[in-house]
Amino acid sequence: MDATELYRKVLLSIAGNKLVEKLSLKYGRKLASKFIAGDTLSEALDEIEVLNRKGIMVTLDHLGEGIQALSEAAGYKEEYLRLVDGIAERKVNSNVSLKPTQMGLALDPEACFGNIRAVVSRAQKHGNFVRIDMEDSPFTQATIDIVLRLHKEGLTNVGTVIQAYLHRTENDVKRLIEAGVNLRLVKGAYKEPGTVAFQQMSEVIDNYKKIIRMHLDKGIYTAIASHDDRIISWVKDYARANGIPKDAFEFQMLYGLRMSEQERLAKEGYRIRCYMPYGTMWYPYYTRRLAEKPANLWMVLKNMFK
Repeated sequence: MDATELYRKVLLSIAGNKLVEKLSLKYGRKLASKFIAGDTLSEALDEIEVLNRKGIMVTLDHLGEGIQALSEAAGYKEEYLRLVDGIAERKVNSNVSLKPTQMGLALDPEACFGNIRAVVSRAQKHGNFVRIDMEDSPFTQATIDIVLRLHKEGLTNVGTVIQAYLHRTENDVKRLIEAGVNLRLVKGAYKEPGTVAFQQMSEVIDNYKKIIRMHLDKGIYTAIASHDDRIISWVKDYARANGIPKDAFEFQMLYGLRMSEQERLAKEGYRIRCYMPYGTMWYPYYTRRLAEKPANLWMVLKNMFK
């Protein structure tokens, strides 16, 4: 295990400590603002307009996960309906991301499906697309099942996320490609055991490239979510070498990270989409961003003392 992998595992473990969470919620909101577009939908829509003017597309996410009651899920559903309507009213270039546990997956899978279906149906009426985010491995199969069920109902404006670090990923990709499901391809950001996920980053990278090739070689539109310059350069080189046009794929990055690089990719003619979260339930999302690499934590620590 190299130093970066050790850092990630330690930080995710610390972040799960209740005292650390309590202190972070009390003192960390200003720091988290680096990664979060605002507390309200209006603030987020304003920021989308700023990015759109720079040639950057957006996927908008209302923060929240791991709810305790179905009433919370109903509230999130209503916020997402407002979100979808807000995107249409403001005519911004943005699609939608949501988490299944936010919609009640861990409490009542059928209620969760109904909540997600309402959002996807509303988005379809507006000609928009919904991405169901992939959470940790206990929810992988249930999330895939929701997407496939929605497609069978004719709601094909919905896709999900595939994490390269899971052992099961290649088979999932084959199945979902066959079903015509649009996928966002990522390395993976949750703490998982070796029985479920690759533990060496070299293995994750190899699998990541494999599932990207599986898409590009079949001419399937590919969403590649990575801040890794090695991956970005490899995709560019692979596309050029194989005659794959720039509009056959998109790069995706996170709000608040490498924004100048996002602008540069847009100016180079690549499709680039920024994953933009908003809302007050920021702690889980924030800690995963810090855990991804030491540079993120260093950036936040520097800002603390400015």
